[in-house]
Amino acid sequence: MAVIKSLRWAVLGVVSLGALVCGAAAIRAVEVPTSESMQLATTPDDRLDQDWWKKRHEEKLALAKEGGWDVAFIGDSITHGWEGHGKETWAEFYGDRKAINLGYSGDRTEHVLWRLDHGELDGYQPKVAVIMIGTNNTGHRRDAPQVIATGVIRIVQRIQEKSPKTKVLLLGIFPRSAEAADPQRENNDLTNGMLEKIGNDETVVFLNINDAFLTEDGVLTKEVMPDLLHPEAAGYKIWAEAMEPTLAKLLGE
Repeated sequence: MAVIKSLRWAVLGVVSLGALVCGAAAIRAVEVPTSESMQLATTPDDRLDQDWWKKRHEEKLALAKEGGWDVAFIGDSITHGWEGHGKETWAEFYGDRKAINLGYSGDRTEHVLWRLDHGELDGYQPKVAVIMIGTNNTGHRRDAPQVIATGVIRIVQRIQEKSPKTKVLLLGIFPRSAEAADPQRENNDLTNGMLEKIGNDETVVFLNINDAFLTEDGVLTKEVMPDLLHPEAAGYKIWAEAMEPTLAKLLGE
């Protein structure tokens, strides 16, 4: 449990670092976090009042019980989209790898925590868990970077508690909005800077593939993400190709 203990220190470090970042007037996208926002992002919460979400959770529980999953993709609508625009690329890269998709449209960090606490990682221990979560904390509630980072770290901790042998491939939150100076893009980028510090190259690997989605000038085009948030087919191909060397290494291939 040494890794979990080190992540607890990482939580404290992120909060301390965030306090310094939020004091920088140059970063206009950042808001000083409140205890309420921190509690919301780190306290497990469900969306069972939404029929589709409840049904999806039940379907994923049934799949979890089948066992034998080697890769678990955990996240929000961007991960959920592997079943839509990313379907062909999923079949190409993960069809033979016993991969399960635990992405839910609209989820924030607290919803992932609840799902992990309620069976979605029970009955199997994947070799690798791929995490990409946090953009809805930015978009829905304008959570400060250290709030989002703390929520993500709690997710990593939960995975390690439930599945100690699983290696975590923690992806930087993908770019959103066309321009790098957009406040929501900046918020995600600052969060990624904090998350990068918890990668240890052994059990938790942080990977930022964001440049692969952008032009040389840092612009996110609608050819990659039509709504400047969710990838379309080409975007999922970029994701898979950029992540492949790291994922293959973690799987021991």
